Amino acid sequence: MTDLSLPAGAASAPAETRIVAAALALLAVGAGWLAYVYGWRQGALYLLGGGLGFALYHAAFGFTSAFRVLIADGRGAGLRAQMVMLALAVLLFFPALAHGSILGQAVKGEAGPLGTSLLVGSFLFGLGMQLGGGCASGTLYTVGGGSSRMFVTLAFFIAGSAIGAAHLPSWEQAPALPAVYLIGALGWLPALALSLALFAAIAWISIAVERRRHGVVERALSLGGRPSLLSGPWPLVWGAVALAVGNFATLALAGRPWGITSGFALWGSKLWALTGADVAAWGYWQPPARAKALRDSVFADITSVMDFGITLGALLAAGLAGKFAPIWRLPGRSLAAAALGGLLLGYGARLAYGCNIGAYFSGISSSSLHGWVWLAMALLGTVAGVRLRPWFGLSVERSQRSEA
Repeated sequence: MTDLSLPAGAASAPAETRIVAAALALLAVGAGWLAYVYGWRQGALYLLGGGLGFALYHAAFGFTSAFRVLIADGRGAGLRAQMVMLALAVLLFFPALAHGSILGQAVKGEAGPLGTSLLVGSFLFGLGMQLGGGCASGTLYTVGGGSSRMFVTLAFFIAGSAIGAAHLPSWEQAPALPAVYLIGALGWLPALALSLALFAAIAWISIAVERRRHGVVERALSLGGRPSLLSGPWPLVWGAVALAVGNFATLALAGRPWGITSGFALWGSKLWALTGADVAAWGYWQPPARAKALRDSVFADITSVMDFGITLGALLAAGLAGKFAPIWRLPGRSLAAAALGGLLLGYGARLAYGCNIGAYFSGISSSSLHGWVWLAMALLGTVAGVRLRPWFGLSVERSQRSEA
């Protein structure tokens, strides 16, 4: 896969003026149009998505590479950055969720039942990440940054999401425990203390493992050079803070946390309907809110609008960094992995009630146990994916910043 991030300490290339101008124009005009047609919140969420894409690109904040480097080489800087992200998020989320509103906007968390669907879906997602080369957020920001291979992953991600939507009602027939919120079970202060203790324990274990294997520990704050806010690269911890604040802003504006892949299921289902299939009859689309989303324009859908914004925000960041340079000739085995990985990502995300953002990040930030189960099973899927990567001619990178 094309490396879209700058090497540690490297100076940025000259900004690409046309790319920057195009991205800014699309963000500005799009926000204005969305605000006029659908209300100011929709325009604000589109721009918020742009900010998240900008941060993801400049920090090279990849869940996929963080999991892979942890499993393959015992390096935990990426995982520790995720713990920083989650710690800040729960500090912001838990009091607001316990109160039930933010500045008059009713808010609720993200949770899913604990059953076979979650276990299988999150494992498949972890496997798909390593073959496809990115997670949900990673796929969008690398597409925006100019990765031609990730266009293939995204196309099959969308297809897999639609197939998963069609199959999900059957998976939900299997036995499952109901969703569990730690805030509801323990109260928000004990839930917060427990969550922070778990994040600290995970970070400490990763440090101990890394020090034992390598003698030194990578620091999420260091780039080996001076970071630039506009042209990048950013330290991982900058990205962690930006994503936590961005997710909380999503909660405040949309009334629920950040998600990505429900938009893919919507796009794929709408495309499937163009073939004459009665998509509206699927069990997945029977709840009133989903049925309305299927009938309406994708621009009325919060998740879709934020997804578009993420891609354009990454495009803007790539232009400012002078790094937008798609490569169209790619090995066949790599493309096959991208296609298979995309299908697994999409299908797994629907079964697991979300992806690395909607289930893992937003789930744990909401105090939901399904987020923790998702993390454990996705790591198991990563183990399988790391072993399969050489079959497709894919390397096992030793750096967090080498791939989404």
